[in-house]
Amino acid sequence: MCAGCGIEDKLYERGYCPRCSLRRRADTLLAGPDGTVPAPLSAVRNAIVAAASARGALNWLRKGAGAPVLAAIARGDLELSHPALDGWPARRPADYVRALLVAHGVLPGRDEALARLERDTASLLASVSDADDRRILTAYATWRVLHRARWNASHRPAPRTATRTARLRVRSAAALLEWLRDRGIPLSNLSQPDLDNWSLTGPPALREAAGDFLSWAAARRIGPRLAISRRHNQAGPATGEDTRWALARRLLHEPAIAPIDRVAGCFLLLYGQQLSRIAGMTRAQVRDQDTGLTVRFGRNDARIPEPLAGFIRDQLAVPRRHHSLGAPPDSHWLFPGHLPGQPITATHLGDRLGKLGIDGQAGRRAALLSLAAEVPAAVLSDLLGITAATAADWAHTAGGDWSSYAASLARSRANNNHSTPAPKTVTSKQ
Repeated sequence: MCAGCGIEDKLYERGYCPRCSLRRRADTLLAGPDGTVPAPLSAVRNAIVAAASARGALNWLRKGAGAPVLAAIARGDLELSHPALDGWPARRPADYVRALLVAHGVLPGRDEALARLERDTASLLASVSDADDRRILTAYATWRVLHRARWNASHRPAPRTATRTARLRVRSAAALLEWLRDRGIPLSNLSQPDLDNWSLTGPPALREAAGDFLSWAAARRIGPRLAISRRHNQAGPATGEDTRWALARRLLHEPAIAPIDRVAGCFLLLYGQQLSRIAGMTRAQVRDQDTGLTVRFGRNDARIPEPLAGFIRDQLAVPRRHHSLGAPPDSHWLFPGHLPGQPITATHLGDRLGKLGIDGQAGRRAALLSLAAEVPAAVLSDLLGITAATAADWAHTAGGDWSSYAASLARSRANNNHSTPAPKTVTSKQ
């Protein structure tokens, strides 16, 4: 019999059941200087004590890397702030504790991707040895790249701000300035042949990102107005049409595939959604009514057919097989992640789909090429949440590529007359 609650159960330690042992250990770990749990941490303490698995929570308090972080905050050895957590030697446990504190309102939310961009940019600027180059790069990074990223974070609410392009632009500007410095060429004297020569030396993505820096420099009259060859986002390899539909049929019909992989993979392969947008989807984007289930990717609702609609219902009912320790019981994310109160990351989602043979970029491109060839650009923009210009670009690209896709698409349609996993087009709810 438990010495704490009196229930008859297998005792865990010193005559206490696992649940009572968890309460005692949490109170000890989170004790402040006065021996009690500080008020700001009471919600976190209660969430830990209410963990679905008392034994799992006990193991985390005993061996988890995040437990010392919470203990240091409770003792007052670590300030309760984002900068203090940034300074903790181990980043992953500090990030877990940060998510736990944010989820329970102890710390204000922060865009972690934006914070990492700011830290990485500061580190890059500090590594630039030439004072003139550092001055130019600091102005560009501060007033162009970071300013734009911060505006996006504040005006386009999302779990995290997309920062890949911003990183590329700062790195590209730094690489170009270093290349010019090594050759004794001032930025103001950069010529088109020089730029073409530099364009041949670096990765295509880094080269193309320099266009933003060059336009910024030209607008401030510290560099000439030059053109750099650019590649359209629509360019690149695409999953074959037969392969795309074979993957879709596998997601929809093969047993033992987790609902998260079925739903996310179909959103990518059938509706052309990119991994970062899928990862940040909320439950509110799904509407299940008598007339059927719809998902809002853009301005209008896309009607989802069976069996995919059923898998979306499964995902809504049981979004995760396990819950992160201390996470709030309810999550508004369609795909909750490992960190408490946070969605899954695009990287993790891509890794999951990759194990099923799905290439995120190539699969999405194939889906958009197929949809853009069959659906008007204006409708595609409204349904999929892409700009009208992007939809028009995809339609143009699909028209150019359609001759090579026609044969495979016809074969896929013939095959689907016998087994149709999902419609070839997306439809809106009027």
